[in-house]
Amino acid sequence: MLIATTENIAGHEVTEVLGTSFGVVVRARGLGGDIMASLKGLVGGEVKQYTQMIEDARRQAMDRMVQNAAAMGANAIVMMRFDSGDIGNNMSEIVAYGTAVRVVRR
Repeated sequence: MLIATTENIAGHEVTEVLGTSFGVVVRARGLGGDIMASLKGLVGGEVKQYTQMIEDARRQAMDRMVQNAAAMGANAIVMMRFDSGDIGNNMSEIVAYGTAVRVVRR
């Protein structure tokens, strides 16, 4: 599956637009991570536990988006984006979305 953040893929032509493809992941932060984040907030620096959690969630959201696009018959996704938000006090939502298309090599 080709994935691009741009409207077009170099060397390819979009032959059919199939619709929006997306993948959603909701992750809860653990109490241990919250404590470490609070401590890092006092002294500054990266909260590596959260960074890893978000990286893993983005990969999983992308995998789900690709599965969704494949089920639609797509062989590529254009205009791919991430979005995120908080749910409650300790959960984060990550969404990967884009336009599922069929492309052919020029």
